[in-house]
Amino acid sequence: EIYTLSLHDALPIWSAVYNALSFGIAAMGSATVFFWLQLPNVTKNYRTALTITGIVTLIATYHYFRIFNSWVAAFDVSNEKGGDYAVSLSGAPFNDAYRYVDWLLTVPLLLIELILVMKLPAEQTASLSWQLGVSSAIMVALGYPGEIQNSLSERWTWWALAMVPFLYVVGTLVVGLGEATAKQGETVAPLVTSARLLTAVSWCTYPFVYIIKNTGLAGTVATTYEQIGYSLADVTAKAVFGVLVWAIAEIGRASCRERV
Repeated sequence: EIYTLSLHDALPIWSAVYNALSFGIAAMGSATVFFWLQLPNVTKNYRTALTITGIVTLIATYHYFRIFNSWVAAFDVSNEKGGDYAVSLSGAPFNDAYRYVDWLLTVPLLLIELILVMKLPAEQTASLSWQLGVSSAIMVALGYPGEIQNSLSERWTWWALAMVPFLYVVGTLVVGLGEATAKQGETVAPLVTSARLLTAVSWCTYPFVYIIKNTGLAGTVATTYEQIGYSLADVTAKAVFGVLVWAIAEIGRASCRERV
């Protein structure tokens, strides 16, 4: 683990994860404030989607605080007499399971908010929300058992199982919603397409980060890549995606004004 590294190597690795988690807190927290401050400025039809967007980033902010605090508590960083900083285990466990709790709550909501801003017929909206929401929850639930396994064969097995609902959801985002997107207005359709593709691309980051440890890479290097990779993917899939949802709502408000 991290205490087996030289002092010159340990601090940069510890700091890299520390800063990535701090970045996640700042991005998710500021996004939440922005989305909810914009609620009075969008039309009623888009407020539910924007509210859910804020809830997603709020939940993520909370869990990033928990992950950050767990990371800080798991290590002792000390400096004696102006020498090199020493990084050692404190004895407290680093609990990364917060990520899976976060994903179980926020991933279905992310898909639901995308469906809501597309303004599909009520029956289609309900159907797609259930299908994509349940599929994404199953995907997360299947991923966690593999995350806590030390056996590479078991990690690969759970990864493969989780990829089944993952491919269904990504396929629906990239292909299945194409016809519905084409029916959006000329100004809204490009943003909806961007939101779909951003979600699909950012989601494709997660399986690759997951298999870092499947390749046999372990210890602090694997943990560093994993934490930074997941943090960047989360900010893109939640905060940046939320900005696109807000932009769609803003265009919807402008269109309503033009019709009036």
